[in-house]
Amino acid sequence: MSDLLTAFEAYLSVTKALDTLTVSSYLGDLKQLEAFTKKVLTKLDTTDVLKFLATFDNKRTLNRKLSSINTFFHFCHLQSFTHEKIKIPMAKVPKNLPKYLSLEEIMNGLELIDRSTLTGLRDYALILFLYASGCRISEALSVQRSDILEGWLKIRFAKGEKERVVPLAPVATEALEKYLQEQTMASSYLWLNYRGEVLSRISAYKIVKKYLGVSPHVLRHSFASSLIIGGADLRVVQELLGHSSLETTQIYTHIQKQNLQDTMQSFHPLS
Repeated sequence: MSDLLTAFEAYLSVTKALDTLTVSSYLGDLKQLEAFTKKVLTKLDTTDVLKFLATFDNKRTLNRKLSSINTFFHFCHLQSFTHEKIKIPMAKVPKNLPKYLSLEEIMNGLELIDRSTLTGLRDYALILFLYASGCRISEALSVQRSDILEGWLKIRFAKGEKERVVPLAPVATEALEKYLQEQTMASSYLWLNYRGEVLSRISAYKIVKKYLGVSPHVLRHSFASSLIIGGADLRVVQELLGHSSLETTQIYTHIQKQNLQDTMQSFHPLS
């Protein structure tokens, strides 16, 4: 990696305080741009960047690449590595409504789990844990036993490397305690495979997919959606999810509006 990208990596990690996965993603995008144009990054112009971006049809992918590029050239401009600051506006992407499951759908899936085995106890507790906490799967797999105290969960390895604390529902805590009573392998982490190693993201995905037919991230959406439908304030949901911006949390407002509309149609005499 060039000295310039090494400096940019330090800028992202220290100044911007981005998590390691995001930093790696940014650097990967820039290396891809460099390979496509066959030019030194500081010698690129807007035309070079647009030709690269034109190879991506998906607007979300395009915007992710563009975010990396704009951030890089902003950094170069700040450090006087380039005379002109390249800034290309993001593509307009229609907001997709997040997929989520109802409590009934989740509980029906949980009924399929055989809890007479350690694996079954783990899978049952993991699904309830994800739905009760709203954790990202990467956050959940990093949780250690000491991170749970008196019904509260401390998320230490959150996105952007920020910490937050969320309450856990008693039913999820109870399921977790039953699993840990049977889990005798020596590890400070909660979620282990049969070899006593930390459960992988792929394995966690397969568990949730097997019983609910969705990815673990849908349980995060389900957590937020359940709170919104129940009348929770959007800023409280933002804090529980660990969103740095309220704008990110606002994707759930459509659920709130739909719930109000359903209530009107059900109870108003003119509906």
